[in-house]
Amino acid sequence: MKALVYHGPGKCALEDRPMPAISHPADAIVRVTRTTICGTDLHILNGDVPTCEPGRILGHEGVGVVHDVGSAVSSLKPGDHVLISCISSCGKCEYCRRGMYSHCTTGGWILGNRIDGTQAEYVRIPHAETSLYPIPSDADEDALVMLSDVLPTGFECGVLNGKVEPGCTVAIVGAGPIGLAALLTAQFYTPARLVMIDRDTNRLDVARRFGATDCIDIGTSDPVTAVMKLTEGVGVDCAIEAVGIPATFELCQALIAPGGTIANVGVHGVKADLHIEKLWDRNIAITTRLVDTASTPMLLKTVRSGKLDPKQLITHRFKLGEIGSAYDTFGRAADTHALKVLIEA
Repeated sequence: MKALVYHGPGKCALEDRPMPAISHPADAIVRVTRTTICGTDLHILNGDVPTCEPGRILGHEGVGVVHDVGSAVSSLKPGDHVLISCISSCGKCEYCRRGMYSHCTTGGWILGNRIDGTQAEYVRIPHAETSLYPIPSDADEDALVMLSDVLPTGFECGVLNGKVEPGCTVAIVGAGPIGLAALLTAQFYTPARLVMIDRDTNRLDVARRFGATDCIDIGTSDPVTAVMKLTEGVGVDCAIEAVGIPATFELCQALIAPGGTIANVGVHGVKADLHIEKLWDRNIAITTRLVDTASTPMLLKTVRSGKLDPKQLITHRFKLGEIGSAYDTFGRAADTHALKVLIEA
């Protein structure tokens, strides 16, 4: 089969690799029909994720068709259409029983990280019955591939951790796919203000279409001054960090109101300063999280009902054989205006 293989920082190549095989009775082999590229894949290529070793097939998002199942799998069969969760969960360990599937002792975020991933024609899925979601054969798979990671990440790590509620004020720092996913799902809770902050004017235009009440271009405005003006000098109740660099984490600290919550979503590859000398008396909560995908069943229902359209995030389409061009397009988003790139295997 064809697969995109990581060969160390800055290096990856589309190669011929053996098809995966069942190695545990709870496994399934899925023929991937659609996958995509995540910002975390770019972090891997930058060398920020040491658990991903050279030789690994990249990718942790996708939809596909079950090709084979292990002897312990009873709820799935070959031919079933499935959504692949970016998080593998056994459903039995202490962390899974607490709903923290991202910390599953034999799973978590392993696809495209510690085991071979989805940017290939076939992928082995461990803990198949609790890591795959059956979908109707006539479902819009373009939309559903966004539920592998980006939608639940924006919702769980940003909106839920940030304690977004009716009437509150929210600032999202970073209008990339994750920030826009947080923007879309924050509207479940009808906040009074949804402020999007970025320097990419195209992404800010998208944010306006997606429901942002205010957009701040940090290339032309000071974001702290602008947010304080919008909030009568108070700051925001929730600041969602959706980039993963020190400057944006520190910006969130400057934007937060007393009693507010900073929800970190971005993947940080270097240290960032915590200005405790300014925050120690302000009743601030700071949250971190890796997506658990506990919200995936709810998001599936929301998408199928037409209440949420994550297909809006897709800006470019490629075939698997063009995945090198897909990475180049996604990696140069400021020039290409890319949000999510869809790859058909």
